[in-house]
Amino acid sequence: MSIESIRAYPLAIPVEPGQHRTSWGEYRSLGLLLVELRTTDGLVGYGEGLARHAPRAYAAIVEDVLAPMVLGRRPADVVRIWRDMAYSYSGRVGGIAYEALSAVDIALWDLLAKQARMPLRELLGGGGDGWVECYASAVSWRAEETAFRQVEQCLALGLRTIKLKLGSPADEAIAWARRVHAHVAGRARLSADANGAYDLPDAVRVGSALADLGFAWFEEPFLPHDIAAYRALAGRVPIRLAAGEGEFSAAAAHELIASGAIGLFQPDCARAGGITETRRMIAMAEALGVAYAPHVGGGGAVSAAANLHLAAASTACANYECMIFPQPLRSDLAGGPVAEASQMVDGGLRPPDGPGLGIIIDEVVRDRFMVAAPAGRGA
Repeated sequence: MSIESIRAYPLAIPVEPGQHRTSWGEYRSLGLLLVELRTTDGLVGYGEGLARHAPRAYAAIVEDVLAPMVLGRRPADVVRIWRDMAYSYSGRVGGIAYEALSAVDIALWDLLAKQARMPLRELLGGGGDGWVECYASAVSWRAEETAFRQVEQCLALGLRTIKLKLGSPADEAIAWARRVHAHVAGRARLSADANGAYDLPDAVRVGSALADLGFAWFEEPFLPHDIAAYRALAGRVPIRLAAGEGEFSAAAAHELIASGAIGLFQPDCARAGGITETRRMIAMAEALGVAYAPHVGGGGAVSAAANLHLAAASTACANYECMIFPQPLRSDLAGGPVAEASQMVDGGLRPPDGPGLGIIIDEVVRDRFMVAAPAGRGA
């Protein structure tokens, strides 16, 4: 069995006002890259890359750069294919190139598990029933009417931990955290995500206030590269720090994981080199005693399924990011919802049961949200 064709579909959806507001600003649209691999014996594998902006650029990378390294090769060669794709770039790894690579790699693992006729989590070595505890993500920053409605939605669905977005200035962030905490009134535990909004002095102030309120963790107070700030903050606030969604490679993630600064590592396989490289990161975190919790963000059905399979296969997984804002590419792209709160049992989720990722793409929905005609190569 070999790869006969590869197709890249740049997709995007509009986002309702107020639904997804962070310290970076308000998202009015979200994009992703869907990759479809077909084999000579008729199997189809799906992958997804994080592509918030300009998803057509990602499709061009797959078509012009990565496709020649994949076509004609066996899915069983996934690690060697990953190496060829990753080493085709000069300089430091990351960015659009790695997000596009991630989509191809996930599709290869989907094919491998389908060939083995087992769910991906089982191929990855996950035992048990695959149940993973979830937390709600994320209550919008400074959008009170929307935010409180989101909180009540989370509580009605039985989510036990709810993450809210924070931004700057620090005084407003602290006041906002207190307002949401008062509204929740002990009905769930809270955590906070700043998306890199602070310098060290402000992060100390915000982190101390969150600790006083009993927040579970303080996520991304700094930009991903500022490991020194994470170390300094960890020694000054009594709250678990979380980071990792901005990491692209295991080599780069090692400094963060080994720093002793974070207690929750949050890679996203739709960004961090797919299943192949994200597995290396998770193993590193587990070996160093750091809990793992995948980032999902605005991803679609393939990303949600892939990250949930990884979470279910890991003995280091603490929880799974269950997104609460409407996302048709997550709820409709695979013919029904994937890893959504409405599917929870006892506050957790199980990955789809079918072979591979356990999902089939609805081509009508795919085509409805396509930014441009799909790039195609091969048969």
